[in-house]
Amino acid sequence: MPDSALKQQITDAMKDAMRAKDKIRLGTIRLALAEIKKIEVDERIEPDDARITGVLDKMIKQRRESVKQYESAGRTDLAEQEEAEIAILQDFMPQALSEAEISAILDAAVAETGASGMADMGKVMAIVRPAVLGRADMAAISQQIKQRLS
Repeated sequence: MPDSALKQQITDAMKDAMRAKDKIRLGTIRLALAEIKKIEVDERIEPDDARITGVLDKMIKQRRESVKQYESAGRTDLAEQEEAEIAILQDFMPQALSEAEISAILDAAVAETGASGMADMGKVMAIVRPAVLGRADMAAISQQIKQRLS
């Protein structure tokens, strides 16, 4: 089975970072490829672009948490490094959704499920998550859904 287009793009970026001797970019890309390889080995599958996007999204989320912790501890040097890694990982993510696009997706999901209260949040999230994964912050999406259902 051939590699996914996104995995090939990440691999090519790693080679470019090696040639440019960009240590930070190279290290970050290698971490991403290691996570992808871990899925391949553990689950014995070739992940598709959607799965790889999910892995990258998870890595970005972890780094955002680290930035918050480093900033609260006064370690701006480490926070800046994490921010740099976030920027590198963002290069491989799909184009972010606009507020209008997010609003339209949420309206459609609420209408499709017939959601009327907080008890229906799981149904709405099940429809919204695949549409916005990697293209919007899920925490913000969750907040918007809560506002609509309350």
